[in-house]
Amino acid sequence: MQNISSAAYADSKPHYELLDGLRGVAALLVLFYHIFEGLSFAAGGTPITVINHGYLAVDFFFILSGFVISYAYDDRWGKTMTTGNFFKRRLIRLHPMIIMGVILGTITFFLQGGVQWDGTKVATSAVMLAMLCAMFFIPAVPGVSYEVRGNGEMFPLNGPSWSLFFEYIGNILYALFIHRLSTKALTVLVGLLGIALAWFTTFNVSGYDMIGVGWTLDTVNFFGGALRMLFPFSMGMLLARHFKPMNVRGAFWICSVILLLLFCVPYIVTGNSPISLNGLFEAICILFIFPVLLWIGASGKTTDNFSSRVCKFLGDISYPLYAVHYPIMYLFYAWLIDHKLYTIAEAWPMALAVYLGNILLAYLCLKLYDEPVRKWLTKKFLNKK
Repeated sequence: MQNISSAAYADSKPHYELLDGLRGVAALLVLFYHIFEGLSFAAGGTPITVINHGYLAVDFFFILSGFVISYAYDDRWGKTMTTGNFFKRRLIRLHPMIIMGVILGTITFFLQGGVQWDGTKVATSAVMLAMLCAMFFIPAVPGVSYEVRGNGEMFPLNGPSWSLFFEYIGNILYALFIHRLSTKALTVLVGLLGIALAWFTTFNVSGYDMIGVGWTLDTVNFFGGALRMLFPFSMGMLLARHFKPMNVRGAFWICSVILLLLFCVPYIVTGNSPISLNGLFEAICILFIFPVLLWIGASGKTTDNFSSRVCKFLGDISYPLYAVHYPIMYLFYAWLIDHKLYTIAEAWPMALAVYLGNILLAYLCLKLYDEPVRKWLTKKFLNKK
């Protein structure tokens, strides 16, 4: 998120406050999307409604991530930043909440009865292996014993961790390769990746007629997931190198409304065209609209205490919310299936409880676990005396 998490800025550099807030807005929209995904799943795979393109939040997270990582670290390489130090910082920032997500995912899997979606009982040893692998970020190949839900997820105890897996790949590539590129070379790389992404989406290479790929480890999903990360991640870095703020009033609210509207655009039916119209829309969002929103968000400043507090709160909870909400969604999906509820009109009280409960859970995880653990790890591994 922003790297799906908050990037660690240099201590002497100010945060882009509005980007923190927009990251939180995107995380809230992901949560909203997954509620409607549950209704679709319970109904046997009917089209997702209302927030139809909510999965594009992941691509928005990646462009935020590239921007703030480049901003925080580009001018520190060869001075105060080493490769080892960079990796320590990223692990401390990202991995504690990954582990928390795995633990919650294990608990909720057993609360569901320890069975796959088709009702097949899963051995406790397989669940423990899935938990151990997920803690060390070893993805499950479809069909292995520790792919415990039986629907091919890379991380079956906490599905959205797939995007963090690609985030780690992006961080590794940045440290070893991308930060060394000249601005001209980075521009060429971004252009080539943009062409590849446009081809992948508009010609429906995945067969999904959407860019919701990367969550499983088959060939198309790995390739598509890598493209989903690499283009916006490197585009964010390129924008950081060229960024010059412009005067934009109400930037946070403007960008938030645009994100909501984009995510609520109905699924676009292609018909007999060889071009996927839905994929074309998604390509336009990722290649053109998201970079503009990033530039506007980075240019804006909060002008009142309310906006400032909103952006800070949303930025603070954005990564914990993304990292821990889906285990609760598994329980919600199972509840929808058990009660044969397929519309928001039927399930709205529980949906609202799940939505607000996840926000509360994220805040508690942030304050009682993530911040203290990161503080301890930073002191032990980065601030040794």
